[in-house]
Amino acid sequence: MKLIVGLGNPGAKYARNRHNIGFMALDMIAADHGFSGWKSKHQGVTCDGRFGSDRAILLKPETYMNKSGDSVRAAMGFHKIDPEDVIVLHDELDLAPGKVRWKFGGGHAGHNGLRSIHAHIGAEYARVRMGVGHPGHKDAVAGYVLRDFPKADEGWLDDVLRGCSDGAPHLASGDGPKFMNAVALRVSPPRSGGGDKSPKKPKPPVAEPKPPMADPAPKADERSAMQKLMDRFS
Repeated sequence: MKLIVGLGNPGAKYARNRHNIGFMALDMIAADHGFSGWKSKHQGVTCDGRFGSDRAILLKPETYMNKSGDSVRAAMGFHKIDPEDVIVLHDELDLAPGKVRWKFGGGHAGHNGLRSIHAHIGAEYARVRMGVGHPGHKDAVAGYVLRDFPKADEGWLDDVLRGCSDGAPHLASGDGPKFMNAVALRVSPPRSGGGDKSPKKPKPPVAEPKPPMADPAPKADERSAMQKLMDRFS
């Protein structure tokens, strides 16, 4: 059994923030795969279901971001889940918007939610890093992640969320590469037909063949009768 955690902050005012992309992904997964309704448990809200034979618990901590580890640790203890069976979906400043990466283990890179989880369960768990881009200066980070996604981002955001939902069964089975492939099929679908897709240059117009020149009309014989007779015997 896997514990799939989405990071974010509770409450309607944060619902569309960049920091809440993990919550958004879990909402999509739960809806698409027919999971049970959300219930308040483990200092968060949870729902459960199956991807084929693989059971999974979805968890959205409601402790606010910097105490996410409290909720994760409580859910792990209740369900007797080891760190290696935890997958955390979170916003990632160091990836461009629309980019997604799966990884196992590693540092928290200053992310407050991951920092809290590290403090409670260590670093040996899987993560799904969901790129939101960087504001350009570290002093602008807090305001940036706590602002809503602009309307211009809705296209790629929907693709990413649907891709994560498509790939969720592979998260539950522990197959990170197959999860990434499912995301890629949504975010960068293959073109049909293959081959060179660059626009073809128009062909130059073909000139119609000119009609054959008509034979010139014969000139009228203007010789006198005497000249004709002389020419005949000359």
